Amino acid sequence: MDVDDPWPRGGGDPPRIRRLEESVVNRIAAGEVIQRPSSAVKELVENSLDAGASTVSVTVKDGGLKLIQVSDDGHGIRFEDLPILCERHTTSKLSAYEDLQTIKSMGFRGEALASMTYVGHVTVTTITEGQLHGYRVSYKDGVMENEPKPCAAVKGTQVMVENLFYNMVARRKTLQNSNDDYPKIVDFISRFAVHHINVNFSCRKHGANRPDVHSASTSSRLDAIRSVYGASVVRDLMEIEVSAENVADAVFKMDGYISNANYVAKKITMILFINKLFCTMSAPDNAFYVTNRLVDCSALKRAIEIVYSATLPQASKPFIYMSISLPSEHVDVNIHPTKKEVSLLNQEHIIEIIKNAIEEKLMSSNTTRIFQTQAVNSTALTQAYTQKEKGADVKTASGMKSQKIPVSQMVRTDPRNPSGRLHTYWHGQSSHLEKKSDLVSVRNVVRSRRNPKDAGDLSSRHELLTEIDSHCHPGLLDIVKNCTYVGLADEVFALIQHSTRLYLVNVVNVSKELMYQQALCRFGNFNAVQLSEPAPLRELLMMALKDDELMGDENDEEKLEIAEVNSEILKENSEMINEYFSIHIDKDGNLTRLPVVLDQYTPDMDRLPEFVLTMGNDVTWDDEKECFRTAAAAIGNFYALHPPILPNPSGSGIQLYKKNKDCMASGEHVDNTVTDEDDIDQELLAEAETAWSQREWTIQHVLFPSMRLFLKPPKSMATDGTFVQVASLEKLYKIFERC
Repeated sequence: MDVDDPWPRGGGDPPRIRRLEESVVNRIAAGEVIQRPSSAVKELVENSLDAGASTVSVTVKDGGLKLIQVSDDGHGIRFEDLPILCERHTTSKLSAYEDLQTIKSMGFRGEALASMTYVGHVTVTTITEGQLHGYRVSYKDGVMENEPKPCAAVKGTQVMVENLFYNMVARRKTLQNSNDDYPKIVDFISRFAVHHINVNFSCRKHGANRPDVHSASTSSRLDAIRSVYGASVVRDLMEIEVSAENVADAVFKMDGYISNANYVAKKITMILFINKLFCTMSAPDNAFYVTNRLVDCSALKRAIEIVYSATLPQASKPFIYMSISLPSEHVDVNIHPTKKEVSLLNQEHIIEIIKNAIEEKLMSSNTTRIFQTQAVNSTALTQAYTQKEKGADVKTASGMKSQKIPVSQMVRTDPRNPSGRLHTYWHGQSSHLEKKSDLVSVRNVVRSRRNPKDAGDLSSRHELLTEIDSHCHPGLLDIVKNCTYVGLADEVFALIQHSTRLYLVNVVNVSKELMYQQALCRFGNFNAVQLSEPAPLRELLMMALKDDELMGDENDEEKLEIAEVNSEILKENSEMINEYFSIHIDKDGNLTRLPVVLDQYTPDMDRLPEFVLTMGNDVTWDDEKECFRTAAAAIGNFYALHPPILPNPSGSGIQLYKKNKDCMASGEHVDNTVTDEDDIDQELLAEAETAWSQREWTIQHVLFPSMRLFLKPPKSMATDGTFVQVASLEKLYKIFERC
């Protein structure tokens, strides 16, 4: 079969070598540097970071083909530099080849902006510090289309690239699907946001109200990861640090975060930044890291995947963030057209050290595992168990094969089923309140109450709510929203179950925080409860002062004077506390109304004198924000579910209700097993039983449902003993297996 050869190998003349036109050369080079819209975004964002920007905003239309707009608040571009801004190989980053060894910026070739002008329409708006106005200029094929025009501008530079690849038909057709490149752009911005924690990043589609990436500057790397990738990722991360100082083999330092064995994802997320170490000959100890270049390293990525393959389930991938710092002479940044990759000295040895460190970290942290359970149709599950023995693989009614759940991972409780709660096993101890209450109606009332968003439109109140959101612990929030109430463990702690773990929860601390948050959320929109009889402030304050142990040495006249002062303070501020907190004080100084902080719940009125004293004495009235904070804290403490003042009559506590306490005072032996009913103060005992039963009912049917809806537990609760894990099903099975 004969094939025509365009250049005959016989006696024909060879083709001539021609010098290509500069426009053709530039367009070919532009196709290498700007391979797709995400390449342009990466180059522009790196330029913004090189300019010292603290805020970088990216707007994209049609995946970057129609519009790419990158704005920053960096130092801007000099007016006299605008004519050569987009010419090839014009840069402010270096002047000689030797400068590559000490380059401190991410860009250095001066090709990116020039390449964009050959494949798109570029408009630059910039202003430098001290200028009265900015300048806007358009570029095409590396040169200005017109003279810079004065314009209004904000600090920094805005680069707008329109109609990318308009003159490259084949490239544009391959990128026609806008869904292909926008996720890559979002991924780039997310990676930069995680590493540059002192820079605010945002990325959105053109015309969208909400950005797809929004990160605020922070001092914590974990907070940056949380804001970009979510709390579920941060929960499973471990910090890792590796360093080597052997000059013969490798000199480097690596720090970052890696996922543990509980992290499950379908795709690996690997964020790798290379930092170059610089030090001056005059002061070699004063070393510093710069560049912060986002790169790929396929060899390191493969090594890490091999390590995780022995730990993670099949098809699961890890999350990796690494920042590797090396001496500047050990890094070659000039090996890839888009600077996507770098070459490291002793790269194989560095990878081996990092791989071993990750493997050791995983092995030392792999003591417990968490497996996510999947909800199964209860009817189908019942049918399946009647067909085959328990534990075997079965088929559901739909014909799908259900996964076998290990018994040590099986969650056996249902929050909708009260039979699993602790009080159901206390025969004869159930409260009459339980029998008479309509639980469904109570829960519906709690769920139907939503916080009005238009109430209390004050900046200080919003700042307090923002503090609550920023201090919220994501792990505890998940526990609170998905827990099952088990029962009361004692007077202060309740038992809850979350997944396969059992926790003790301090009811007093949790209820106090919930009431504080609700006081701020319902600010200016409380329902109110009317007192049966007006309560004089002066009498309430005197009662509180007499009960206060710290006031024991004060005489009655001094206490009366303190009561008068606090009473006048409350009357002077009565209009404000009535408007914002629905605490009504009439003109005669009588307390007549109190707010409803939680529906179906009334606070313990025995603590009303203490509450009034706290409002008068501890609230900071001269500062708005502190006034709202301290007033809400006082309300939270008053409405918290403290143990009743009367002792708990259950068990040996009934001895405290004996009419004749002489034998107890003398220390004589009392037979706790025999109690004469005639020797018990039945009226006081009935009052105590009612109070304690009412509290238990309120905890189960009001407090915990409200917690699931409204509580945002602060980070302090993770360390102050409010939530304490007491059992884990996985660990119990390990103990039982050894028995």
